[in-house]
Amino acid sequence: MTATDTTSGATFGTFFLPGPTEVHPTVLAAMTRPMMSHRSKAFEAMFARIQTGLRDVFKTERPVFVSSSAATGLMEGAMRCAPEGRVLSVVGGAFGERFAQIGRQCGREVDEITVPLGRAADPDDVAARLRDRRYAVVTVVHSESSTGALSDVRAVAAAARAAGATCLIDSVTGIGAAELRADDWDIDFVLTGSQKALALPPGLAFGVASARYMATAAQASNRGMYFDLVEFEEFAAKNQTPNTPALSLLYALDAQMERMRDEPVEARWARHAAMAAQTYAWADACAERLGIGILAPAGERSPTVSAVTLPDGVTGDAVVRAVAARGLTVGGGYGPLKQRTFRIGHMGDHTPETIARCLAVCEEAIGELRG
Repeated sequence: MTATDTTSGATFGTFFLPGPTEVHPTVLAAMTRPMMSHRSKAFEAMFARIQTGLRDVFKTERPVFVSSSAATGLMEGAMRCAPEGRVLSVVGGAFGERFAQIGRQCGREVDEITVPLGRAADPDDVAARLRDRRYAVVTVVHSESSTGALSDVRAVAAAARAAGATCLIDSVTGIGAAELRADDWDIDFVLTGSQKALALPPGLAFGVASARYMATAAQASNRGMYFDLVEFEEFAAKNQTPNTPALSLLYALDAQMERMRDEPVEARWARHAAMAAQTYAWADACAERLGIGILAPAGERSPTVSAVTLPDGVTGDAVVRAVAARGLTVGGGYGPLKQRTFRIGHMGDHTPETIARCLAVCEEAIGELRG
């Protein structure tokens, strides 16, 4: 059930990590283009094309910042450019904890709302904490890659805004797969990484900031240099980047934006929802026989990654190895979930056909491990 690119003959449909995700052969091939000056008219024309595509992905009229870094870089940049004051971090997994830790390492006082692993953030809990104490910043993860939980960031952002706080959103495994409308939802700042639902190689991060956020960022005293979002906005207005970009990765991005024009982002959301539902139905069908399930409850599940719970005697590492022996790659459990789950990335350019093959192989591998 794999797909073959007719120009390269390469096979697509064997790699199901929760990131990096599989990259289409035509996108990989684009990285072999010759170098050019990043201050040239040709670069500016390419960057303008990229901006058009990314604005549709984020559903924004604002400039989309393009950083040659991991998404963690823009997490730090967002924190450094945010209003001064105490931070409230919603932590329901490893990446919520990362945002909290970034706040601490940027010299902020950080309080946490702890969410059980596999559960979504509760906007009412956030609103209650914001009534109890004044916070300048709220951080929240849209799609928690370590647990497969999806939070209602629109409601969390609204709660933060009502309390006069700035909301910073990590949508690393959300953007391009789960509905998010930066402008309509009045989001202060949201970021993602290239290697997830956008199905690009690792090494780029993208972010959108509201005009309200940027007005306060201009007053921030410790913005740093490389991730100064004020400078990002100034250069984006000229279809340039502040520093020398990872040009080969931008070639890949340009190619992927062209491919994505054939699938509007709303259709991309629907395809991801279909692949996620397919994964849930598979887990339900195998639950009694194999003893598996989906960690996140119905209604709180990410459309991009599922953490699959395992029966006693079967570890996440063992499943990963058994699947690899059959020619496919899936992800192990993360952090405290490492041994009792494994993760399937159903995102990017995968289809229900490639996911069906992955699920069949996982079923066979787990069945063998159970004996």
